Amino acid sequence: MPDSVRQNQCIYHIYDGLREGLSHFSQPSRVALIYAVSPEGPVRIYDPQYLLQGHEPKLRELYVDSEIWREKGCYAANMQYYEVENEDNLQLTGLISFGGRSRSLTYQMWFTEHHPDMCSAGPTERWLEHAVWLLSQDMSNPDVPCIGTAGYVLREYATHAVRDFIVDERSALMGWDTQIRIYPTLDAILGISETFEEGVWPRGELVFAEPGAISEISFLVKFPYLEQPSLRNFKHVRKLLLSTENSERKLISDGKTIVGIATGDMPEACIFADFRGGHGYLRLNGEPVCSFFDGKFHSSTRKAKLVQVEEALLESGMDSGDRSLLFKITSAIVHSAQELRHGCTLVLDLNQQPILISGQHMEESPDLSEERMLELARALSKVDGALHIGKDIRLHGFACLLDGYALKGEDRARGARYNSALRFTAMHDQIITVVVSADRPVSVIQGGLELTARCEWRPVYGYMTTPPLLADYIQ
Repeated sequence: MPDSVRQNQCIYHIYDGLREGLSHFSQPSRVALIYAVSPEGPVRIYDPQYLLQGHEPKLRELYVDSEIWREKGCYAANMQYYEVENEDNLQLTGLISFGGRSRSLTYQMWFTEHHPDMCSAGPTERWLEHAVWLLSQDMSNPDVPCIGTAGYVLREYATHAVRDFIVDERSALMGWDTQIRIYPTLDAILGISETFEEGVWPRGELVFAEPGAISEISFLVKFPYLEQPSLRNFKHVRKLLLSTENSERKLISDGKTIVGIATGDMPEACIFADFRGGHGYLRLNGEPVCSFFDGKFHSSTRKAKLVQVEEALLESGMDSGDRSLLFKITSAIVHSAQELRHGCTLVLDLNQQPILISGQHMEESPDLSEERMLELARALSKVDGALHIGKDIRLHGFACLLDGYALKGEDRARGARYNSALRFTAMHDQIITVVVSADRPVSVIQGGLELTARCEWRPVYGYMTTPPLLADYIQ
């Protein structure tokens, strides 16, 4: 097989596995690669789904108008083929990137999307770092039958990416002298998260602390050494977790057993597993790393960012203070509905005089800037029908019925709540609807169009020709 064809196949398999894996870990994700095979060779780009479109000026500045990126690649002549010199994130807006240099591939920089609902970009960076290493290995390997295996590795890399990020962060905090093994810890967290107790999902907090730091913890109760439950006994740990539900109490583990139950501040570099029913969150030193549900780790915070609502409110001409307050109120109600897993619809009425909507009205519209009234609105969102909220930050009705004429853009798969919102906004100006489905998706609709709709990316075929020059792509 000619070298150019083999190189193209190496790039494709890494690309495909990386894209598929990141799309399962996060939302559907695009991936792109900028690379140069030899020190004096041309810089090329593989971006079949146009991830880097809009970043052309910055790419021109970095790679076309400047040769600094080449000059930085003065690696030692005795550098081994398996060694990779890392290149850090380029900090392009909305993107995560990571690259490297090696003897087999002078330069490579991988890019993917920085989704707004990510707990942390760290695991994704470690994923890209591994792609850099694998592509360097494949480029130096003349064994054609081995091409393709790296793609399978990257497709299933989620747990490894989380593990690599935690190891790197804990090493930076406390050095390499640690006793907690991360893989068994992550396996235990997923195992406990899927263990029911009398038909109920686990809730509560489990903290993993270094054995040497256990003495710093303020225990309420501590179990005798020979009676400490094994962390591998998921059913036993699940039962003990009952003692921490809806409280500040935490189960403490040294990575092998459950040491006891404690409260208060935890030592540095502790790993927190926060179980919240059917899902949970993994934190390191108090900072979010990822979420977990359905027996896997994910990047999502599981909270809608409502970027489209924020943008629509910016264009409404509202006072900045009222605009910010209305957005916070909308977010609070939406996140409550997501957490409690019930559907609801919010009608944000930006007219000077709120329109009349059929539904349950009140003698005096509650002021949602008051916490008790906001709590009431959260509860009323469970009632069938929509909440009607005006630009005056008041609740003008609940259990509201939204009607309108049929539209071509309706989606029968989405149900009555979604399609009613489409019809209603098509008939009324200055109206934004936010639809929360019981299975968690959130749709923002205005003017009969869903602002949160995603287009399908063009498919990527299994055969690829040599990627174009970056200079041609930019032009």
